[in-house]
Amino acid sequence: MYLKINFDNIDYLKLGNERQQKAYTDIIQHKILEILKPYHPIVTGTIPIEIDLPESDIDIICKCKDHNEFKSVVTHHFSKMQGFHLYTRKQNDKKVTIAEFRTENFLIELFAQNIPTKQQNAYLHMITEHAILQEKGNSFQQEIIKLKASGLKTEPAFAKLLGLKGDPYEEILKLQRK
Repeated sequence: MYLKINFDNIDYLKLGNERQQKAYTDIIQHKILEILKPYHPIVTGTIPIEIDLPESDIDIICKCKDHNEFKSVVTHHFSKMQGFHLYTRKQNDKKVTIAEFRTENFLIELFAQNIPTKQQNAYLHMITEHAILQEKGNSFQQEIIKLKASGLKTEPAFAKLLGLKGDPYEEILKLQRK
């Protein structure tokens, strides 16, 4: 049975496992999504789909046209947070701005680029991986977590278990299009 989750609204975290509930609390307490609302934020990564490790961070993707404006907003609201770090670079020939800081329980990573959030790879990977987890079940999920605990990143772990060849990040995206 496929459980559809509305990843646009983090209420599902409130009803989830212990780490998801802590993630929800930290996000709400620090008003992170409220502050980032103009940038269409979506929580992505491993915590929403329950394949996170104890050290996994909370990934939040954003769409921004003006990186200087985004940096100004993020600096204004989060620069006093522990471990605050902000930088802009090129990734896959696109300008991205990344901010990192700590809340009580998590490292938060904000990732902004001028692509609608639902078209960003982090979102597309998460949606595809969630569908695979729903289809393959709990034992597959546990194998992914084991591979991640042994040092593999998420997409390479999926690629290994699914027998995908080539760049795991690209191969996961190809599955999404099928």
